[in-house]
Amino acid sequence: MTVLAVIPARGGSKGVPAKNLAPVAGVPLVARAVRACLAAPLVTDVVVSTDDEAIAAAARAAGAEVVLRPAEIAGDTATSESAVLHAMDAHQAMHDGIAADVVLLVQCTSPFLTRDDVQGVAAAVLEDGADSAVTVAPFHGFVWRDETEGSGVGVNHDAACRPRRQDRPQDFLETGAAYAMKGVGFREAGHRFFGRTALVRTDPARVLEVDDPHDLARARALAPLLDAPALPTRDDVDAVVLDFDGTQTDDRVLIDAEGREFVAVHRGDGLGVAHLRGAGLELLILSTEQNPVVAARARKLRIPVLHGVDRKDIALKQWCDQTGIAPERVLYAGNDVNDLPCFNLVGWPVAVASAHASVRAAARAVTATPGGEGAIREIASWLLGPTLNTPDTPHTPDTPDTPGASGAPGTPTADTRKSPATSEK
Repeated sequence: MTVLAVIPARGGSKGVPAKNLAPVAGVPLVARAVRACLAAPLVTDVVVSTDDEAIAAAARAAGAEVVLRPAEIAGDTATSESAVLHAMDAHQAMHDGIAADVVLLVQCTSPFLTRDDVQGVAAAVLEDGADSAVTVAPFHGFVWRDETEGSGVGVNHDAACRPRRQDRPQDFLETGAAYAMKGVGFREAGHRFFGRTALVRTDPARVLEVDDPHDLARARALAPLLDAPALPTRDDVDAVVLDFDGTQTDDRVLIDAEGREFVAVHRGDGLGVAHLRGAGLELLILSTEQNPVVAARARKLRIPVLHGVDRKDIALKQWCDQTGIAPERVLYAGNDVNDLPCFNLVGWPVAVASAHASVRAAARAVTATPGGEGAIREIASWLLGPTLNTPDTPHTPDTPDTPGASGAPGTPTADTRKSPATSEK
């Protein structure tokens, strides 16, 4: 039994340019939809229909097959049904002529679509015998239409006799997130609603369609509240790239009377970096500052550094190309708005607890620890788990390398190397 989920994701969005690649909680909208479909047990195949190579690459990285859509059904007037029918034909050709028994239309513009939504519409058709199914949410509003001469007319109620909510029939709002249809019936009807249509209830709090920049801003603000907490593991990540100021420090700079600058780092972060290095992860410090403090810290941690770069995302992409590491396998930890381009590039954008609000909103995970207080140590514990605390895991203590310096493990230490420039980002 083949249950095919088709996700239409064309490149030409006017309301929000490159909308289907826009990240919410650090994950592009198209990838969020793919993940929800792959997580639904009844779904056997997931296809993204697109005319855009960047969307195709993001879809493949998320685990979907890709069908490249011809221009004649990729314009503003093209219907979702035409994209689904084309994807069904292409998928059948790619899979030895096996036709989909049930086909799903899943919209990646619904960022809070869940696996249960996808599973629900699939089950309504495959197991409960419906011909088609749609996700809906309970709706209690009074709908008005602005008729001629500016006069408002009640659509779902008599304006002269407004019943109490409990006396009205239950209405449902189509969420626009997920639909399911019997494959043969869909081909015959040519549209998504035919025969008996099942209504699959979903959480009203998750109903949001991204059509304009304000919708996208709301989605990013709501993601920390609605998304299930997810932390990366060692299986998810091949490399860890670290911002410096505000991520490995508390973002403050102390300046003495002679202009020498001092920043504080955390011994726990040094321990975490040593364990990450011992676990075979590629490591990098990436900073916009051409600052001796950054280079000195990198030498102390025995990891490479790229600093004094104008475009961190370009430098990170070049580093990934040189090392042969796929960006989606990179964890990038940052704290401020100049880290956002790197967040859009990697698979695991991580914000420290003290990061700017826009950075926390764009992150896929947020530490409980502020920058400069052991946030890197916390990230290391996500990736390595219990092995981080076992005595046989290789580690190099983060001991002071200036004569006479001291400090108890787990307390901040100061790097007193003179810097000609400020340590602000």
